Amino acid sequence: MLRKILFPLVLGLAGCGILISLGMWQVERLAWKEAILADIDARLTAQPVALTRFANEAQDEYARVFTSGRPTGEELHVLVSGTEAGTGYRVIAKFETDIGAIMVDQGLLALDNKDAAPLLVDMRVSGTLLWPDDQNDSTPPPDLDENIWFARNVETMSAALGTLPLMVVASQTSPTDPRLTPLPVTTSGIKNDHMEYAITWFLLAVVWAIMSLYLIRRTLRPKKD
Repeated sequence: MLRKILFPLVLGLAGCGILISLGMWQVERLAWKEAILADIDARLTAQPVALTRFANEAQDEYARVFTSGRPTGEELHVLVSGTEAGTGYRVIAKFETDIGAIMVDQGLLALDNKDAAPLLVDMRVSGTLLWPDDQNDSTPPPDLDENIWFARNVETMSAALGTLPLMVVASQTSPTDPRLTPLPVTTSGIKNDHMEYAITWFLLAVVWAIMSLYLIRRTLRPKKD
C-alpha cells in the first residue's frame, strides 16, 4: 500500500512545503516592509531642519527640511493622475536659495491652468527631501516643446533646470502660489502587498493538500472488475 501512495504523498508534501515556505517568506518580507514604513513615518513626523547642499539620498531621503528662496519661473510639468487632488501636472520649479539652485515640487497644477503665470516672490518652503525615480521601460520621453514630462527623475531634471540634484517636495509654502495644490509626501502611496501574497500562498498550500489527499484516497480505492 505504501508503494502505491508514495508518489502522491511525496508530491503533496513537497508542494505544500514549497507553498508554505513562500508564504513564510512573504511574512518575513511584510515585517521588513513595515519596519521601512515605520522609519519613513518617523522621518516624516520629525521636526524640519535647515536644508544643506550636502544632503544625500542614502542618509537624507524622507527627511523633513525647510529653506527659503525665490522661484526663477523655470518649471517642469509632470503629468500625473490618481493623486488626492486629481489629475494635473506636478510643478517642479527651480528655486534660487542661499545654498544654490534646487528643485521644489510645489504641487499639482490643474490641466486647464497650465499656462498660468507662477508666483515669483521670496518664499519659505517646508517639505520633504526626495529622490524620486518614476521612470521605467515604458515611460515615454518628455515632450520638451510642450514642457510635459511623464516621470520624475532627480538627475535628469536637475540637469534640465541647472540645479543641484536636490528636490524638496513641498508640504507648505509661504506665501502660497494660488495655482497649486501641495502634494506632501506620505507613506500611503508606498505599496505593501506582502500580507495579501502570504495569504495567497497559504491558501494555495491548503488547496494543494486537499488535492493531494484526494489523489491518495483515489489511489487507495479498490479497482472495480
